[in-house]
Amino acid sequence: MTKFNELGVSSSIMKALEKMGFEEATPIQAETIPLAMQGNDVIGQAQTGTGKTAAFGIPMIEKIDSKERKIQGLVVAPTRELAIQVAEELNRLAKFAGVRALAVYGGQHMDRQIRALKDGPQIVVATPGRLLDHMRRKTIRIDKVQTAVLDEADEMLNMGFVDDIRDILKGIPEERQTLLFSATMPREIRDIATNLMKSPKEIKVKAKEMTVENIDQYFVEIPEKYKFETLNNHMDINAPVLSIIFSRTKKRVDEITEGLQARGFRAEGIHGDLTQGKRMSVLNKFKSGRVEVLVATDVAARGLDISGVTHVYNFDIPQDPESYVHRIGRTGRAGRTGEAISFITPREMGHLQLIERTTKSKMKRLMPPTNQDAQRGQQQVTVDKLLKTIEKDELKSYHETANELLQENDSITVIAAALKLLTKERRDTPVSISSVAPISVKGPQRSNDNRRPNNKRFSGKRGGQGQGGRSQASSAGGRNRKGNFQKRRNRD
Repeated sequence: MTKFNELGVSSSIMKALEKMGFEEATPIQAETIPLAMQGNDVIGQAQTGTGKTAAFGIPMIEKIDSKERKIQGLVVAPTRELAIQVAEELNRLAKFAGVRALAVYGGQHMDRQIRALKDGPQIVVATPGRLLDHMRRKTIRIDKVQTAVLDEADEMLNMGFVDDIRDILKGIPEERQTLLFSATMPREIRDIATNLMKSPKEIKVKAKEMTVENIDQYFVEIPEKYKFETLNNHMDINAPVLSIIFSRTKKRVDEITEGLQARGFRAEGIHGDLTQGKRMSVLNKFKSGRVEVLVATDVAARGLDISGVTHVYNFDIPQDPESYVHRIGRTGRAGRTGEAISFITPREMGHLQLIERTTKSKMKRLMPPTNQDAQRGQQQVTVDKLLKTIEKDELKSYHETANELLQENDSITVIAAALKLLTKERRDTPVSISSVAPISVKGPQRSNDNRRPNNKRFSGKRGGQGQGGRSQASSAGGRNRKGNFQKRRNRD
């Protein structure tokens, strides 16, 4: 995998990428960014969720003069939802470059958009119909546009926007750079590429068949600030033999590791800043069981082949489905079963659905365990140990002392004291984890999620099935916009 710092990206964008939690470029980014930064027109054939926005956004931002308050970059997108999302991501990427993006779409008051345009954004992300309205009113001037992007061109074709796209491109200076992205390449899109682009370089990222077996996949929908306590509770309850926790940034790997150590876990972290010798030392401790929890970034964990990993936690969901499959594949090896638990913030539910579609698998919803669940789970771990000791039937030498205890105390008190003595109790050390931006993709808008929440809270037995707990349905689904092409065409 290619790192962003190998692609000639400026320090301001590298700073933004680090804040967003991205170290490695996806295949479409690794191929598009160098070509686009050299000034080439590019046709990218790639599915949603492959990281297209950064692929075209980074080269676009790099070319913009931040002191010039005129529109220098233009992105045309089929729907208002996608326009808003693309503008948000471009603003995150341009956070330290002094460049600002504005979403312009139908259904919003024209006067409000005109006022926002007067503030001088350097990038406009627009739906075709509303963009043409502004062009006719001369409230959007595209004579200074250096980079034009057509995002999800086949979707715009399906929605009847192909003539609008041609009109828009004809209004932009010919010396512009044009980037076109489409999941499929129908004839009409190919015609645009032939007639309105200059010797475009073609990139094709094929969606891989990705399946996962022998792994029970779960997700917990949880706000960012509650992730660590939820992780802690789950680990208290299930007592994983060996577990790997994936996070998107090196800083968070360090913070999670220190937090788990403070709470009494034998945890170590690995990421790209560690020397090879230090990484190997940590991995050897993990393989031998001297460390029970490994916290890692994708970069550091690539190629790990460690048997006996019972649980994989996605503390941060990865930006592409391929990374998800790679991560959870660290468990469920050699015919064994494993568990993968992903912590999803409410804004990331669309991304979760994308991963499910790509991997052709469903994640079951888990309700976040409470501190009381964790306490009960830890006691259950101790009960299991006691029962195993009883089964061995090697206790005769302890009978006399046991009888003496029972003469002075009732049996429940004696057993409760033994449980208290043997149970690992949580250290309530405060832990602070820095935040990262959520990953969101264009997808169904959140409404009522019809999938039933899994009543498995968390079992007290390692890897076992839990007892049912009360759960509430939450939201993740959405309506299909495919049936509303003509309505959107008129509105946008």
